[in-house]
Amino acid sequence: MARSLVLNATYEPLAVVPVRRAVVLVLGDKADVIHAGSGTWRSERHSVEVPSVIRLRYFVRVPYQRRAPLSRRAVFLRDDHRCQYCGRRAENLDHVIPRSRGGAHEWDNVVACCARCNTHKRDRMLSETGMRLVRPPEAPTRLSWVAVAVGEVPDPWVPYLAPSGASPVSRHSGDFEIAERDLPPMATSA
Repeated sequence: MARSLVLNATYEPLAVVPVRRAVVLVLGDKADVIHAGSGTWRSERHSVEVPSVIRLRYFVRVPYQRRAPLSRRAVFLRDDHRCQYCGRRAENLDHVIPRSRGGAHEWDNVVACCARCNTHKRDRMLSETGMRLVRPPEAPTRLSWVAVAVGEVPDPWVPYLAPSGASPVSRHSGDFEIAERDLPPMATSA
């Protein structure tokens, strides 16, 4: 199913919605198409390009910071589908501090791992196994919920999710940040 990125009036990402909802927002004069995708939606009287990125015409105050929920899919995206012990392709999740030993099911304690490392570690602490983490687990950045929502971020969305001066962003990593200096020129004049 095709999806569209919804930006606030200040060009901050707000949500990922189905294309149909994006078309309804555009036809209701509540949003403008910033980037059109491929294809066109037609009716008897109207023809609308399929929106890939839309911007609301009014500012929406968000009362909380949105975070990516801890899920198998989100952990694999964060860890790039690689075992955090040996670097091979991951197929399981592992708790660094086992739950049987008081470890929590939180971002800072869950990593992706391969079956071999998961079997070797079992319910032991890292110090007991001699294993080391490739990188310590941490909560994802504040805009990673977009990558979790769609799996792979489409190319037209990247400028609204990544800093303009940064190195090329992996479209599926979820490591996105945005700062006011990185917004398109129209966003700062509003």
